[in-house]
Amino acid sequence: MRRLTALLMTGTLLSGPMATSAALAQQAPAATAPAQAAPDPASAPTVAPDPVGTVRQVVVQGNERLEAETVRSYIGLSIGDEYDRTRLDQALKTLYATELFADATIRDDAGTLIVQVRENPVINRIVLEGNKRIKEDKIREEIRLAPRQIFTRSKARADVSRILEVYRRSGRFAANVEPKIVQLDQNRVDVVFEIQEGAKSKVRQINIIGNARFSDGDLIDEMATRPARWYRFFTSNDTYDPDRMAYDQQKLRQFYLTEGYADFRVVSAVAELTPDRQDFIITYVVEEGDRYKFGDVDLESQIRDVKPETFKALIPFKKGDWYNAKLTEDTIDGLTETAGLLGYAFADVRPQISRDKETKVMNITFQIAEAPRVYVERIDINGNVRTKDEVVRREFRLAEGDAFNSFKVKRSRDRIQSLGYFQEKFEIEQKPGSGPDKIVLEANVEEKATGELQVSAGFSSIERFLLNLSIAERNFMGKGQTLRASVNYSSFSRSIEAGFTEPYFLGKNLVLGADVFRRDYESFGFGANNDRETIYDQVTTGFQVRTGFPITEFWAAQLRYGLSREEVDLADIYFRDLDAVADTDGDGILDGNGIQADERTRQNCQAGVFICEAFGNYNVSSLGYSIVFDNLNNRLRPSAGQRFAFSQDVAGVGLGVKYVRTRSNFDKYWGLGNSGFIFSVGLEGGYIFGWGGDNIRLTDRYFLGEPRFRGFDIRGVGPRSIQREIGTDGLPIGERSDALDTALGGNAYYLGRLELEIPLGAGGRELGLRPSAFLDAGALWNTGGRRTSSCIVGSTCQPGDILDEYLGDTWKPRAAAGIGVSWNSPFGPFRIDFAKPLLKRDGDDPKTFIFNVGTQF
Repeated sequence: MRRLTALLMTGTLLSGPMATSAALAQQAPAATAPAQAAPDPASAPTVAPDPVGTVRQVVVQGNERLEAETVRSYIGLSIGDEYDRTRLDQALKTLYATELFADATIRDDAGTLIVQVRENPVINRIVLEGNKRIKEDKIREEIRLAPRQIFTRSKARADVSRILEVYRRSGRFAANVEPKIVQLDQNRVDVVFEIQEGAKSKVRQINIIGNARFSDGDLIDEMATRPARWYRFFTSNDTYDPDRMAYDQQKLRQFYLTEGYADFRVVSAVAELTPDRQDFIITYVVEEGDRYKFGDVDLESQIRDVKPETFKALIPFKKGDWYNAKLTEDTIDGLTETAGLLGYAFADVRPQISRDKETKVMNITFQIAEAPRVYVERIDINGNVRTKDEVVRREFRLAEGDAFNSFKVKRSRDRIQSLGYFQEKFEIEQKPGSGPDKIVLEANVEEKATGELQVSAGFSSIERFLLNLSIAERNFMGKGQTLRASVNYSSFSRSIEAGFTEPYFLGKNLVLGADVFRRDYESFGFGANNDRETIYDQVTTGFQVRTGFPITEFWAAQLRYGLSREEVDLADIYFRDLDAVADTDGDGILDGNGIQADERTRQNCQAGVFICEAFGNYNVSSLGYSIVFDNLNNRLRPSAGQRFAFSQDVAGVGLGVKYVRTRSNFDKYWGLGNSGFIFSVGLEGGYIFGWGGDNIRLTDRYFLGEPRFRGFDIRGVGPRSIQREIGTDGLPIGERSDALDTALGGNAYYLGRLELEIPLGAGGRELGLRPSAFLDAGALWNTGGRRTSSCIVGSTCQPGDILDEYLGDTWKPRAAAGIGVSWNSPFGPFRIDFAKPLLKRDGDDPKTFIFNVGTQF
């Protein structure tokens, strides 16, 4: 009987997905086979020993890693214990329940229990094969099996389910996962999950049944899910997701409630696979119901400082308006927030709504329950490993012991976010304190990298070899200090700069910073055959010290002083050919003009009045100030608020050139509801004039074009000098495209910007993509000097003269519209724009495609 039972048990085990040890021994070590595991304990064979017996001895056989005494402890039978069929069955089930054994039998030999076991293998490693669309680390997060653990079939089955769930969340419902093992020596195995990812399951169509008031398109626009279309390659909202489908039902209900349909409900929502099993068709059955209006609207308050007659002004609707559930929720938030301004952090606002189905009205009374005035007991800062507590704490507009103020809490959140040291979506949690009148503010931050190292090199036909190296740390030593240095080199521009900023000098709310620099810039134009020709070389060496301090919460003042030495040299081609000019008396002075024949002077310059005036060496000593208003919710990536700045710099303090430069700019941002769209307006303008008899040099003027004015080339807007030689026929040689084209800058400019940032799906957000549509308009004008040609063709121009024409000196606007996308890439910020000039003037240089690295708008 015992032999027959053992034979039946062995056959049962062989029929499962796990091969027997003998079969595994026949496989090559590198071969793969279906995953093996212990049989289900519930299906373990029943042992048929003698009806009653006494244990005389327990013998354990087949154990390799486990001690015999450990196996004995699992069966629960000791020497002297009586046993029967039931106790032996339970002992066998207990062995299987440990999941340590692939096979186990108990034989009774006249009171001697022989426990024969075969241990489950130990996992050597976990291998994933076939996963391309989902990163391995995301899958491994879901796998519970691990190296050096005991392998069991149930654990492998559970891991397969978890992996499939990962793929379903990404919209791949056709994914298939097959677990296999590779048998190794010493009863070890490699577990291999072979993954067939399949294609993403798209939403082919969305049907809505029962909607009479609104079209299918209107309702689909309210949902997060979208039908699959070829142009939706930047979004994942067209993939099927059951969670998103449930969310869409809530969105439908919210939409109808905002339109007054208080009885609306979704009767059913069904997602069906298409016959080809590739996509889904979603069908919603809805019941709209009747439309309601607001009835009597009232407010009651049990808080002494909250006067109903005053707070009623915060209710944005009145009797007779169409019912809107969102307005009701917004009113609750507004009342709660306003009570928080008075120190009642835990004010409880409850709307009492009574529905009259006959008259189709919703009567509503807002009740503000009694609550104590709350004080800040403690401010906790968690998660900052590198950043010092004081860096975060000094941005709080509340201190411990202050009366609670919800506005100051929000302002504190915005200031901490604007530091740029922590991840986005940061909130300050409000938790009850040790008493009903105390509150604990908890800032749970998550630090991100604040150091930036950029190394780039390249080659272009214009700049030839390019090299850029920059390093910056915005949170130096966790103290909030900024330290930066950069080196740039190319054939036409070279610079080295370094700077340091201390935001809280001596522990006071006082910014102190300094910069040193040397910049070598060669201005250029394009001559014949579109060859690049150097016009002048400007070398600037100097430093600047700056400070700033707050005036109020949103107003601040900044002061700065800079001193630099500028050396401007023109190309040799712009000086008179001295060998061709007569010096008949041999005194070293050119006949008739008193110019030394060997001098490079302005009098000897023939590059045009504006360029020649820039020639020479200059000192620039300037003192400046700025007045700034800033209530942006995030200085790095704002979505609400505004910023205004007015600044002036006066040069000629003690020495050097003399001018007054004035500039003002204004930016405002609006988040358009919860849609994710951000609309912004930007305005700026500037004017510079000389004092003490000084004229404004070309190098001190404003310039306008890419990247600030999209749709136009670098310095592509405003006054220009077009130089061509007069031929023997008295006409300019060549076309304008062959002339030397030089931007002259202007003393005045204005620039306006309208921009709409367009939200993307989860995939686009993960990549850091931010597309936008924009309209730019502006102008640059007033060179402060002669604005006519150097000679008149056919009259005063002689062969060999240089015709110097001046174009584009007008205040009339230029405009361009286009689309662009910003990308916060691992290599730094990128910006690509396609712009079409709508208005342009003579001399302007349009440019449709603009690509910028390291520039953000």
